[in-house]
Amino acid sequence: MLKDLPLSERIHQHCNESMERALLAERHPLWARSSPELKDIDFIRLGLLRCISVVDSGRHFLQTNEQIYGQLLPHSTYFKSLKSHRRTSMLEAFEQQSYHLHSETLL
Repeated sequence: MLKDLPLSERIHQHCNESMERALLAERHPLWARSSPELKDIDFIRLGLLRCISVVDSGRHFLQTNEQIYGQLLPHSTYFKSLKSHRRTSMLEAFEQQSYHLHSETLL
């Protein structure tokens, strides 16, 4: 059973485990690549935060994220990453593993 962790820590933990499983599920995933400007795991975390945040736009989200978490992310980097085919493939692999992880937890 999960320990009493803050929501942000649970999300971080779940994302890391899902990403590890996604990387292990494929022999040489074409989507696996290091991106120094915005790491894949940070991209996923930002996407989840964006979904649960009460903000008006992507720019507003980035400004709020900077104020709350102190993470400065250039607008162009964030918005270009949203259109990336590689990141879409990565999210599909991640989503499958996240689903399996949730299923195991619910059993």
